[in-house]
Amino acid sequence: MTPQQPLQRRLFWPVRLALAVLLWSCAALALADGSLVIIGGALRADNAEVWQRIVTLAGGPDARIAVIPAAAGNPNGSGARLLRTLGSYGAAGFLLPLSPKLPGDVRQAANDAALVAQIDGAGGVYFLGGDQARIVATLRNADGANSAVLDAIWRLYRRGGVIAGTSAGAAIMSSTMFDNAGSVLSVLQRGVVAGGVMAPGLGFIGDQVFVDQHLLVRGRFARMLPLMLERGYRRGIGVDENTALVVGPGRDAEVIGYKGVIMLELDGAEVDRTAPALNVRNATISYLDHGDRVNLASGALTPSADKAGGKVDPAAPDYRGALLSTDILGNTSVVDLMARLIDSDQPVAIGLAFAGPGSEAGPGFEFRFSRTAASSGYVSASSEALSVYRLRLDVRPVALKWPDYAPWRPLP
Repeated sequence: MTPQQPLQRRLFWPVRLALAVLLWSCAALALADGSLVIIGGALRADNAEVWQRIVTLAGGPDARIAVIPAAAGNPNGSGARLLRTLGSYGAAGFLLPLSPKLPGDVRQAANDAALVAQIDGAGGVYFLGGDQARIVATLRNADGANSAVLDAIWRLYRRGGVIAGTSAGAAIMSSTMFDNAGSVLSVLQRGVVAGGVMAPGLGFIGDQVFVDQHLLVRGRFARMLPLMLERGYRRGIGVDENTALVVGPGRDAEVIGYKGVIMLELDGAEVDRTAPALNVRNATISYLDHGDRVNLASGALTPSADKAGGKVDPAAPDYRGALLSTDILGNTSVVDLMARLIDSDQPVAIGLAFAGPGSEAGPGFEFRFSRTAASSGYVSASSEALSVYRLRLDVRPVALKWPDYAPWRPLP
């Protein structure tokens, strides 16, 4: 299947949707009694809320947490720093010597009975950041089967333990992950098949949700779209830096930490098969801020307690006039534009993504955000935090002529 094929046709709507819901329900019940802490990367040592949640979910003070440094460029150094941080929050962390960067056969080590026993006695596992492909290469055997250590991690998860991961450790949470993807714009222009930017993940969150990381800082919400369309994902979650999404056994998830999460939904999305580049109509985009909750099975959104009484009134907007971002892939640009739109007298906001003058790389893209009857915003009563739920998102390739500006008045 290609991104140009309508999503409804690929799912054989509505028969496959009904089957998918049934399979999702069964899978959600069978997956695990444990929790996931999916961290978007760059987790600071002073982010007490996230670290304490990991320790609590692993069993509380003195909880044994296995640290897996497989993704790290310097596994011993990065692992030692992580152990010190866990120790400062009361955990009894220990390092598993599993990394392609360490001496010896890493796949043999991943089947070592002594390491398996350590995980069987732990309450949590923490995956360091770096290169997610190293994690998968370490924990899967050459034939693609689970290693004994990976099976032990699944047992820990199913019995109620916690699996946490930052950056690369977040990417492996879904069944498909990005691998050597390049820039966001290149993924939009080239697609995910021709570019060879996809790889199998470890799938702890199940097969129905796609996960991405470093989301707002690097504008990665956009690159989620072509991968989700190609792989048939109906829901995608992108977690920003120094932020975590905590997923419980009932598929209820909460945003904690510094920033927030972008959620994309493609249930009603359509794709024009005749278009020469990425396009999508009627996708849905939401921004979940600190304390907000989402049920990953149903998609139900619940604002945090401090936002519950602060629903944005569309009859009294704070912003007036046209809304445009000329760099929608910039740091937090998408959230800034969404926040203005939900509290605006305008029904539509436009974001542009394009290469510089003289570039032959391919088209630019127009991101059209629209308020609908399903859209809503919530403002915190105690801070400037804002959540934006269910804007419509349409994306189309566009051509931009250079230069598109001139001096305001003739120079002397």
